Amino acid sequence: MGGAFADTGSDISATKTPDLAMLGSPSWATVTPTTRLRTRLGNLFRRAAVRLSARCRNRRALLFLERLQPTATDRIIDLGGGKGGYLAGILPFRGNVTIADVDPAVLKIAADTYGFNTVCLDAADRFPIADLEYDVVFCSSVIEHITGPRDIIFDILDSKQFAASARAAQANFAAEIRRTSKRYFVQTPYKYFPIEPHSFLPFLIVWLPRRWQIKLLAFTGRHWIKHVQADFRLLTIREMRELFPDAEIVLERYCGLVKSIVAIKA
Repeated sequence: MGGAFADTGSDISATKTPDLAMLGSPSWATVTPTTRLRTRLGNLFRRAAVRLSARCRNRRALLFLERLQPTATDRIIDLGGGKGGYLAGILPFRGNVTIADVDPAVLKIAADTYGFNTVCLDAADRFPIADLEYDVVFCSSVIEHITGPRDIIFDILDSKQFAASARAAQANFAAEIRRTSKRYFVQTPYKYFPIEPHSFLPFLIVWLPRRWQIKLLAFTGRHWIKHVQADFRLLTIREMRELFPDAEIVLERYCGLVKSIVAIKA
């Protein structure tokens, strides 16, 4: 489940900033020391992208704190929280916070580094969590990746078949969030923001037939700063309203444009 760019060796320390910890220290943000112009330009783009991503996440964190007002007595879970760096930068609590993810290796980092409790999610439709077990569910940039069984989605080349698989999986994921939480905060990138946030490519990529999308992302993965797999299906505002009918839908904007959609039940 699961975002300052330094240039060359003179600024390598920027790769260890709090911004990167909040973003989970993604591999695409790693600076490549070099004197080559092409790579230096790539490093400049990395710096800009990390700063933008971190700024947006900081604003999102403030919205989360303001609207859900989590406390030390709340049972809080971060679905798809990875290594835990994002929530660790938001909350001072540890013992009442759980990180849930499908990767045991990142959960170990979350536990060892921050002292969080952890839950390993499997491929089952139902979370290993009781009804209303958590007071607060936090979920950032995860639901768009819930598109079906990982062992088959990359073999689905038909656009309609992939969309059907993703819609069913995302509906189930949303229902599980609502089943297991009293309050929730679920954010996802907006489908029609000019830059597709996973690949850093123009948003027109979302309109490509799935077969072409897979090929394009494979190509850009070899020549662009971000290597991503075609495992995501971005959502619209209407779809988020349908998935979370008991929530308020809040729109995050950047330069006046909708960048992300947040479903909030406080």
